Amino acid sequence: MKEPQLDKYLTPYKWGKPILAGSGVSGAFDSHSVDCPFVFRHNDQFYMMYIGFDGLGYQTALACSDDLLHWKHAAVILKREEQSSRWDHIGSAGNWILKESDNLFDIPVLKKVNGRYWMVYHSYPGFGYESGPAEIGLAWCEDESLLQWNKLEHPVFSWKDGEDWERGGLYKACLIEHEKSYYLFYNAKDNIQGQWSEQTGAAVSTDLMNWQRLKNNPILSVSPGRWDSFFVSDPFIAQDNGYWLNFYFGYDKRHSQQGLAYSTDLVHWNKFEHPIIPHGNTGSLDETHAHKASIIHYDGVLYHFYCAVRTYCEGDITGGETNEFRCITLASSRPL
Repeated sequence: MKEPQLDKYLTPYKWGKPILAGSGVSGAFDSHSVDCPFVFRHNDQFYMMYIGFDGLGYQTALACSDDLLHWKHAAVILKREEQSSRWDHIGSAGNWILKESDNLFDIPVLKKVNGRYWMVYHSYPGFGYESGPAEIGLAWCEDESLLQWNKLEHPVFSWKDGEDWERGGLYKACLIEHEKSYYLFYNAKDNIQGQWSEQTGAAVSTDLMNWQRLKNNPILSVSPGRWDSFFVSDPFIAQDNGYWLNFYFGYDKRHSQQGLAYSTDLVHWNKFEHPIIPHGNTGSLDETHAHKASIIHYDGVLYHFYCAVRTYCEGDITGGETNEFRCITLASSRPL
């Protein structure tokens, strides 16, 4: 497979400071950290869906911006339901909302199916940080304010009927539509405890409810001895000029870094050799990890939002509990 032109997807200019960070407020949904951005345009404004962690589990929120650089928290849209017996009562991590177009250079706007916007999220069965094997659910919204989301009663996709490489649970997923079918790309781990490996799989559906795994899963695997030797995770799928692109992250037991893979059929993928956003130098915002992409092209600039992690420093508003400061930042195709 011929490689696409890599330069047009690179964002070498790091913002170098948080655009969103945890509040540090006891009892708040984001008291410990924020994570997993998903950026789009809606009602003449930029929105970011993201998750917050409070020591017990994830909850999902929206933030708003006029310029993609300055963001303000708007609302929590998937809250904890401690009095419920639902499978996802501990917390829901919203990852992706179905878009009108998955072209990388189109402004991402949301798409309604049967009069509803559709969100994919995942949830863990235990209290704590990603405790137990997670499953994937869907939520829908008719309200143009995007504040009232309704979760389906049961998961739509589970590790329970999966293969050995995904028996440890399912993580962040993305949802696209192509040729009258829906594709769900997700990463999964092979063990619940101890050391595990994460790889990327895909499933297809015609109705969003019933999913069939692709036969050649995992479609994107780890590369032993390389920078993505243990994790190939958190797919962000887009298309451009006849290619499908997967902005994923790789992990080698030391650092997570953003990578890029490409395909012409959504099934067979090749990786570019090196990370496209490497972890930073000692003391930088992303000295430990630079991972979990959300990408938007606007006004001639490619904005690559990601989660940055570094060692906790005295004075950080969050991170003392885990000895790491975790926030959302960005890199761009030209200086901002």
